[in-house]
Amino acid sequence: MKAMLLAAGRGERMRPLTDHTPKPLLQAGGKPLIVWHIERLAAAGIRELVINHAHLGKQLPRTLGDGSKWGVKIAYSDEGTALETAGGIAFALHLLGSEPFAVVNGDIYCEYDFAAFAHHAAGMQQHGDNCHLVLVNNPEHNLKGDFCLQGKRVVPPSSLLSPHSSILTFSGIGIYQPALFRQIARGTAAPLAPLLREQIAAGKASGEHYTGTWIDVGTPARLQQLDNDLTAKHNTQHEKT
Repeated sequence: MKAMLLAAGRGERMRPLTDHTPKPLLQAGGKPLIVWHIERLAAAGIRELVINHAHLGKQLPRTLGDGSKWGVKIAYSDEGTALETAGGIAFALHLLGSEPFAVVNGDIYCEYDFAAFAHHAAGMQQHGDNCHLVLVNNPEHNLKGDFCLQGKRVVPPSSLLSPHSSILTFSGIGIYQPALFRQIARGTAAPLAPLLREQIAAGKASGEHYTGTWIDVGTPARLQQLDNDLTAKHNTQHEKT
């Protein structure tokens, strides 16, 4: 399986830090945010990666190279001007192949087990789904949530009437069928949310509730808190050894 790391956004809320550094290259715990993902993907056996970029994008290949440092192979998709999430994925389809692929936001921190991707991709193929979404508990900045989960299905909001459903926040981690993006003309900007809502309404979206560590690193304050937490965790582990 291939994975795409999204790294093209401007990161307005993270200014002034992103005036000179792409958001996924901002550091927490001694390494860039995107490197945490690369390391976890490599550990899960996912070694063919695509990284898109636009704002200050040349810094990404300069910093990450071809990925050999982490035992992966990185291909870059230079959008020039950011094409939003779905537009960026459509622009990179020729690099992602014909099988389901994973997509991970480059500006989040999470400890999700990417080894689960193969299992979920197989489930998508079996059930004819076009996407699998990883959902998390609603953070303080998104208390209303994004999507409704009922069992292992992402369902329309009307399903909230069921006692077995809950509305959760999209983590920025998902698995998608290439066909989902083929109607987007290459080079045009397009958001992801409308596509996902179409698939949910059509009954073509599976999902899961991930309750582990996940942080949307959207502001300098959140980045500083994450850096403090990771540094403290590292120091504690070092003391134990």
